[in-house]
Amino acid sequence: MFRSYSETSTKETIDLIIRLAYIAELKEWDNRTHLERIRRYTYAIVSEMGMTQQDIDVITNASMLHDIGKSQLPDTLLGKTGNFNKEEWAVVEAHTSYGATILGGSTSPILQTAEIIALTHHERWNGTGYPRKLKREEIPMTGRIVAVADVFDALITPRPYKQPVDPANGLKVIQEASGTLFDPLIVQIFSDKFNDIMRGISG
Repeated sequence: MFRSYSETSTKETIDLIIRLAYIAELKEWDNRTHLERIRRYTYAIVSEMGMTQQDIDVITNASMLHDIGKSQLPDTLLGKTGNFNKEEWAVVEAHTSYGATILGGSTSPILQTAEIIALTHHERWNGTGYPRKLKREEIPMTGRIVAVADVFDALITPRPYKQPVDPANGLKVIQEASGTLFDPLIVQIFSDKFNDIMRGISG
């Protein structure tokens, strides 16, 4: 006999979230390792912020759904290797709102957190991000955390349209954007944990 939904283990729930995140982004590129790195970066940051273990686990697992809205973008844009024009950028930027719509209305703490992250992880500390041009503490903490994690991983990961930078230079880019693009507190925590993070990734 099948178990009821209420009997489903936390491990199985996380497994479903990982698979959902992977499937949602698969048409852009094979991102299973990307999602795991985002999870690791996020965990390293939130574990230093005085949160309960339950909150740490919720945010960490929710972070993997940050780009689920890309599942609604045309394949032609996801596979493009050149620069986007203005109209194309508007479509790409909409993946944040798409993600929030997909995840909205859930009673699950993980999916509720993922909805916020999906909507706000491209907002920037100085108000130059999207979709709402929020700035500083207007941006939810979870969005600020995943913003650092996502940009750092984009910098160090090879893509069809770019070569990666080495992790040390990736960290330097993040640090140079502290107080402009990124929350200085998040950048400081990420910097302090950087060597541990890299050991975990390489291991």
